[in-house]
Parts: sequence; structure tokens; C-alpha cells
Amino acid sequence: MMIIDSQIHIWLPQSPTRPWIPGAQDRAPFSDEEALALMDKSSVQAAILVPPSFEGHRNDYSLAAVKKFPNRFAVMGRFEIQNQSLADQLPTWKSQPGMLGIRLTFHRDKDRPWLTDGSTDWFWPHAQEHQIPLMVHAPERLPEMAAIAKRYPKLKIIIDHMGFARSTMDEHAKDGANRIIALADLPNVYVKISALPCYSTQAYPYPNLHGPVQSVIKAFGPERSFWGTDITRMPKTSSYQEAVSMVVEELDFLSSKDLEWVMGQGLAKCLDWRLPT
Repeated sequence: MMIIDSQIHIWLPQSPTRPWIPGAQDRAPFSDEEALALMDKSSVQAAILVPPSFEGHRNDYSLAAVKKFPNRFAVMGRFEIQNQSLADQLPTWKSQPGMLGIRLTFHRDKDRPWLTDGSTDWFWPHAQEHQIPLMVHAPERLPEMAAIAKRYPKLKIIIDHMGFARSTMDEHAKDGANRIIALADLPNVYVKISALPCYSTQAYPYPNLHGPVQSVIKAFGPERSFWGTDITRMPKTSSYQEAVSMVVEELDFLSSKDLEWVMGQGLAKCLDWRLPT
């Protein structure tokens, strides 16, 4: 079974030539080699690299990792969505080696309003025109993402982490699942079954999440549900291997064919990522 992690952040140390955004918390770097070591121990063949927001809108380190390991990584890059003067980058966005699409975040006080204040309205039709898939983290703005998906039905929108946020942990996970299930009837909306240990305070295999995860996969179907870890955000008590085995070994409602779709086949198809067999 091909296993693809739908989200891993890698980054370099902060430096005068590589400043982070103001107010970003300092943290130890996480390299492409560290990611590969974890992947190899858990039989994960490939991963989508998502440049972290605290590095701003730069994608250079992730693209360099693709150049070094072209059969293991691809990138959903950062893009300055409020800057319409950058529209001329979009026609050739996917011509960058390893670049499969764009990842957007709307979960902070600064960027939540961008979905409703008109400042990003220019972007969506351009992304649809140039067939650029999007990964979007907007847990408090799912209705706004649904409206965009309806307006641009050929635009592929992948919702990160089942649309969950800190407010949808533990006993609130069912409510979180219901929020994202409301988008399941939109055929151009997909969901990442990712970062699951972040939303449970129980020990592995996080049994209080199994029901919500099952309801989300049932609503979207295995073909539109993509496993992932977001490993650098996971609790230190959770391992990379556990993030894999929770789905592969513990979710007994998934058939072997379902697992093939959820663990990689669906994501590769959605992003038109032609990995070597």
C-alpha cells in the first residue's frame, strides 16, 4: 500500500537572512532528512511539504527538498493571497518542479477577515482558471469556504485537519465532525484526516476520535479523505508511527481498499501527483 503523508512542515533556523514573521515563536528547525527518517521507519513512501506560516511566504527550502528527493516530496506552497499584483505568478505556479498547489491559512485574527472583507475575492477565479488545487486551514470559516466552493465548482479545495480547531477536542470532536460534514455534498471539496492526536487528550489509539473520523470518511468517501500527520504539531506523547497505525490498524471500519484511498491513492489522484510505483 502506498502511504503519503498529506502534511509535513520543514524549516530552517531563523537568521538575519531568513527572518520569521514578527511575533513568531522561536522553535528548533525540522529538516527534510529528519522527516525522511521518520517516514522510513513507518513505511511512508512520500509526503506533501507545507512551508510553515512563520517563515512568511517563502517556499525555497521545501522546493530544495524536492530537488534532493524528487520521489519522496512535493510542495503545496505559500502564496501572498492579498497581493493581487502577484497574479501573474499563477499561470506558471505549477511549473515549479515539485509544486502541486497552494496552501492557505485563515485561523488567526489577522487573516480570518480576508474571507469576508473582499480582499481575496480576486484570487479564487484565478486559481480555478489555472487548475491550482488548494489546501486550506480555516476551522472557523467553513461556511465561507463552502460558499467559495459553490461559486467555483472546478476549484479543488482540501480542508485541513477535518476543519478541527482547539475548540473541537475530545467531547467536542463530534460537533467538529458535523461542521465539516456540512461540506461533503460539494464534489470539489476534499478533507484531510490529519493531525488527529492533536484533538484528543486520551492515550493512543485515541478512541474518542474514532466515531467522528468514521462519520467524516463516510460522508466524504475514502476517495476524498486524505490521511496526514502534521508531525511537528503533534503532542510529544504521540509518535509518528502511532499516527500511521491509528488509521491503518485501529480504524476497523475501513476495508483494505478504503485504506488504499485514504492513505495515499486519493491524495495522489486529487493533486495529479504521478509518483513512481
